[in-house]
Amino acid sequence: MTFLFKYVTILNITCLNKSNFINLALMAEDLHIKADTKEGKYTELFPQIKALIEGEKDQIANMANICSALKYGMNFFWVGFYLVKEHELVLGPFQGTIACTRIKKGKGVCGASWEQNKVLIVEDVDKFPGHIACSSLSKSEIVLPVYNANNEIVAVLDVDSDQLASFNTTDEYWLKKIAELLK
Repeated sequence: MTFLFKYVTILNITCLNKSNFINLALMAEDLHIKADTKEGKYTELFPQIKALIEGEKDQIANMANICSALKYGMNFFWVGFYLVKEHELVLGPFQGTIACTRIKKGKGVCGASWEQNKVLIVEDVDKFPGHIACSSLSKSEIVLPVYNANNEIVAVLDVDSDQLASFNTTDEYWLKKIAELLK
């Protein structure tokens, strides 16, 4: 029931009887984004992602839903997580075209973000030294570390666009907030 009530708040719907809960459960599978600005879309999307993963302890399931929500809510070209496993990043949940499976620390944008422990915004991936081209259609990218409760990097969140210079500090702010939901 908690899950359903979270969506009631987000959608501003009042449930009056049991049949409304059934309709609401169907609606909870859809994202509701009406804004036409990047900031507006993130503002509407964030509470829906939060409600979607709240109470779910499986981080792979949560990452999968975050990927889907970001891909379709923001219309990104590619969204995915690379998980830290031993001394490399291993492909985790993602939405988009086929991806590179393993990335060494310091290699490409994802490996560099992990090694440097910072967000990297790349306006033109072809100009990034050592860029790993998983898809020739990717033109710009933002990658950020994902931390566990002990502030250890456990993954990176990688978001790609098929347009140049698609990402900025607005994306950085909201994607950090979304990644923090995984702590």
